[in-house]
Amino acid sequence: MIAIDERGYYGEFGGAFIPEMLYPNIEELRRDYLQIMQEPDFEQEFRALLKDFVGRPTPLYLAERLSEQYQASIYLKREDLCHTGAHKINNTIGQILMAKRLGKERIIAETGAGQHGVATATVCALMGMPCIVYMGAVDIERQAPNVARMRMLGAEVRPATSGSQTLKDATNEAIRDWINNPEDTHYIIGSVVGPHPYPDMVARFQSVISEEIKWQLGQQTGRENPGLIIACVGGGSNAAGAYYHYLNEEKVRLIAVEAAGLGVDSGESAATSVLGTKGIIHGSRTLLMQTPDGQIVEPYSISAGLDYPGIGPMHAHLIASGRAEAVSITDDEALAAGYALSRQEGIIPALETAHAFAALDKIEFRRDDVIVINLSGRGDKDLDTYIKHFERFQKP
Repeated sequence: MIAIDERGYYGEFGGAFIPEMLYPNIEELRRDYLQIMQEPDFEQEFRALLKDFVGRPTPLYLAERLSEQYQASIYLKREDLCHTGAHKINNTIGQILMAKRLGKERIIAETGAGQHGVATATVCALMGMPCIVYMGAVDIERQAPNVARMRMLGAEVRPATSGSQTLKDATNEAIRDWINNPEDTHYIIGSVVGPHPYPDMVARFQSVISEEIKWQLGQQTGRENPGLIIACVGGGSNAAGAYYHYLNEEKVRLIAVEAAGLGVDSGESAATSVLGTKGIIHGSRTLLMQTPDGQIVEPYSISAGLDYPGIGPMHAHLIASGRAEAVSITDDEALAAGYALSRQEGIIPALETAHAFAALDKIEFRRDDVIVINLSGRGDKDLDTYIKHFERFQKP
């Protein structure tokens, strides 16, 4: 049975390794989050905003040309059609409502690809709360459209200029801010990472994805369970949401797709399941890329949202236990898949999501399998990167 225990562990991964200054915040959240989420007025407000503000349920779309190519029934869970363009808004809606009930008056967040930053800025504008988003200086440059959206929504975007100046470093800066402002500030973590209860709380807010897949697939095919669910994994919130209601359905294969960057053995990669070892990062014990003496190895991926040296503890447990299968996809394989989906189905995916589509060429499945791919975000934010490589990937 895949479940989190009372200490916040999935098997041997998870927990809460935090500075003493943050203990009151984390303990308050740990003590109250499940009770708050189960309150009827919280559930009603959360569901109403998902419906009327986010636009849920998102479609489960049968991709006919893709299905014909691979001789399987391939369904796309269209999280790219959520307000703000990705699944991230599901979690930020939940967490802003949580912050209000905890009496917090200031919101901070970290972001890599910018989608979580945009989603956080969006809900802060909706609720009239100040918002500070930490973002790596490198990501600020390569995700300029999302930076502009955050600022237009009223958020302050603060660059992280240490380390690789990407997601890991933005998370470090957000944690420092929280340590300095523990009483009035809620940190909206964007993925299933961090100290308990964040991985479980974020997974629960994102579980609306698999909740919808079950009934939508039932309506369309007469069966609630697909053969495979494929999702990209950086920290892993979109994957956690897509897997959640299938975790204990052992006949459903869970495929976790990571970024191989320039190649798993190139030294420029973010394939944590292959390169990672057990350690502690950002408040939890998980798999992470590190040197023998415990120093973080800088990750690399063309996709800012997968450019992280660890994975969430749920995913570490799923992969280590064999419940999930990990697949590593290079930059070029992801770019090719992104271009192919655009021309084949009329959908431009985020580069993170493009990794998931590239996995179709790396895994075995039956001709009649039902496959669900979580299309976690749209590619508007990545057009500059796609355009840089257009000549290499356009059809002859």
